Amino acid sequence: MVPNGYGVLTSLPLRGIANSLLREAEDALVSIFFPAPCRICEKLLAHASRVPICEDCLDSFTRVPERACEICGQPLESFHPVTVESLRCPHCNPPTYAFARARSLAIYQDQLVRALLMLKYQRTDPLARWFAARMVQLVRGEGEAFEADLVVPVPLHRSRERERGYNQAALLAKPLAKALRLPYRPVLLVRTRQRPEKTVLSLEERREAVRGAFATRPGSQVDKLRVLLVDDVLTTGATLDACARALLDSGAKSVVGLTVARAARSPVTKHSPS
Repeated sequence: MVPNGYGVLTSLPLRGIANSLLREAEDALVSIFFPAPCRICEKLLAHASRVPICEDCLDSFTRVPERACEICGQPLESFHPVTVESLRCPHCNPPTYAFARARSLAIYQDQLVRALLMLKYQRTDPLARWFAARMVQLVRGEGEAFEADLVVPVPLHRSRERERGYNQAALLAKPLAKALRLPYRPVLLVRTRQRPEKTVLSLEERREAVRGAFATRPGSQVDKLRVLLVDDVLTTGATLDACARALLDSGAKSVVGLTVARAARSPVTKHSPS
């Protein structure tokens, strides 16, 4: 409540209503005078947001179900109940990843695949910020398990980043760190070996491609720090695992991983990070 010009207390909802009406008017004007199609379904956007994807497509992203592996975040619904003990998938029973936990917003499929390709190859900063805002909610929902001292993006090899002009993981990690009020350290990790040119890699090739491919930059301070590692997609866990090993070898206390998407995969009998 605030005093008005007559000394009488009035409430603030009217200001909220006015702001809402202004936003609706702005959306209407934008949709009429500057129509733009959704970059996924091509339906005309009816809002003034700079995110080039319509609300229907954004709402279509399939969230990772609550019943997921407590370590890697793999949805457990694809595994036969007999193969699942407690809340760990067969890949994490016993644990084999160097990171303590990994969590993702949604399943890597359908519209989300196209959205992340847009982020990866077209530098869509507003979309990165949209994802980061929801990743903040995910982190806070995990409580103590995701408490961290700094935020680090998974790095690209310097030649790849120079060619592309940016790192999509950094586009996510920077606004995430700002919202969480944590230090942002984009140069703490470096990729020392390029990814193979081959487009489609087998599970074993993925493991081999990132084994020993990351290191902390000389002079970086990571001793006894809890690191929140950020990437766009968790496919097999091999990249987060390799980055976590490099950080732990340099003295980090713990590493947790956070991605926009999680590629759901079928169970295998081999218990090793892939």
